[in-house]
Amino acid sequence: MKKLRTLLLTAAILLSSAAAAQTDIYGFTVKDMEGQDVSLSKYKGKVLLIVNTATECGFTPQYKELQEMYEQYMEQAFDILDFPCNQFGGQAPGTDKDIHAFCTGRYGIQFEQMAKIDVNGADAAPLYQYLIKSAPFSGFDTSTRMGKLLHLMMKKKDADYEKNPDIKWNFTKFLVDKEGHVVKRFEPTVDMAEVNEEVRLLIEQ
Repeated sequence: MKKLRTLLLTAAILLSSAAAAQTDIYGFTVKDMEGQDVSLSKYKGKVLLIVNTATECGFTPQYKELQEMYEQYMEQAFDILDFPCNQFGGQAPGTDKDIHAFCTGRYGIQFEQMAKIDVNGADAAPLYQYLIKSAPFSGFDTSTRMGKLLHLMMKKKDADYEKNPDIKWNFTKFLVDKEGHVVKRFEPTVDMAEVNEEVRLLIEQ
């Protein structure tokens, strides 16, 4: 057991070091919902919005706005990468295919859904280790009802939660430029109209 723990710790350190060594997202490989490797280098030259999602969350209706954004900019070197994650309230249950069926059936999404991952902790995907390092937590919009609720919930668990860069909840978004660099992080409480405007400005640069 001790040997296994040592091996797991070593693996986690190596993954973290690999993430730290990256200067853009293109060196990372992720899994699609069929379990096939996808090199993020295929997205070179595109503006990307990378989001961790859940199907049973108060923010789940953002899928509709994400799809509308995708349709609006898909012909302008833009893509959305969706990573379902069950770490926040267990709100992304089911298999990858179950999740995809829900999203296509309810919201008609066409952008790419990847395999379910962890975004925090020892098993966090190396891509997300890099994203978090590149754009730490930027605060909830506490002028909104959901922002207040999330702030109070996090504060109850950890008085210093705002100093921790980890992903706090479902539908956190990272905006990536055409060179693969993270330029902005949007917490789930950020109005989708603001996200859309930031995407538009980056596309037009």
